[in-house]
Amino acid sequence: MTEALSKLNFRDIGGLPTSGGGIVRPGIIYRSEGPASFEPIHREELGALNIKLVCDLRSEGERDKDPNDWAAAARLLNLDVTADLRVKTNNGWEALREDQSPETVRRALTDNYASIPGALLPHLAHLVESIVGGETPMLVHCTAGKDRTGVMVALLLRAVGVPDDVVIADYKRSDVFAKNLRLRGGIEEQFMEAFGFVPTQGLIDAMIGVDVAFLEAAFAVIAAEYGSLDGYFAAAGVDAAMLARFGETMVANG
Repeated sequence: MTEALSKLNFRDIGGLPTSGGGIVRPGIIYRSEGPASFEPIHREELGALNIKLVCDLRSEGERDKDPNDWAAAARLLNLDVTADLRVKTNNGWEALREDQSPETVRRALTDNYASIPGALLPHLAHLVESIVGGETPMLVHCTAGKDRTGVMVALLLRAVGVPDDVVIADYKRSDVFAKNLRLRGGIEEQFMEAFGFVPTQGLIDAMIGVDVAFLEAAFAVIAAEYGSLDGYFAAAGVDAAMLARFGETMVANG
C-alpha cells in the first residue's frame, strides 16, 4: 500500500518493541518528510491510509511554500516549530553565514535540537489526547522528517516504553532523506535559493543527515530541565493517568 512512500523518509512506527514485552500498534502513527517530496503516486498512497490528523511541525513559511493540499479529509494541526535551520527566521543562519567551521555547525544544530522539546511542550497534551481519543491514523511530519519529527517521535516512543536503542535505530533510518537528496542533486542550488549563500559541504552533510548526538541533546535538556520524561510530560499537561491511557492506545501487549 505504501510502496512509493517507503522510498521516502516515511514509515509506520508500528511494530517497534517495548521494554515490557509489547509491540507498538501499526496504523496509529506514521512519520514522514514533508509534502514538497510528494508526487501523485505518494498522494494516492497517502489517501488510501485514511489519515485523520496531520501534525505539521513546520513553520508558516514552510507551509505556505508546500501546503498539505493532499489532506483535505484530515484535520491539520499546525505547530509552527521554528527550531530548525530550514526556517528563515531562525537566528542560527546568521552565525553560519559568517562561520561554517565544524564547531559552529555542530553548535548550531545541537542548539536547535535542544530547543525542540520546549517548542513542542505547549502542544503535547492536545496531541496525546487526540491520539487517545481515536483521531488516528495520524501523520507527523516536518520538512525532512528527521529533526523536529525525529524528536517528536522519539518522545512518543520513549513515553510508551520503547527502549532508547530502538528509538535511536528508528531515528537513524531517516538518513534515507539525505541519500535521496544526493541522488536527485541540486542541493547547493536549493540552499542558495532559500538562504542566499552556498554552504560548505560540511554544513550540507550536517543539515541533511542524522546524528545521534543531536537527538541526545534533546534528551539531555529534558533530563536537566524536567528531571525525567514523565516530568516533561507532566509539565506539558499529560498526567500519569493520561500517559497510561496513551500507552494502552499505542501498545499491544504480548
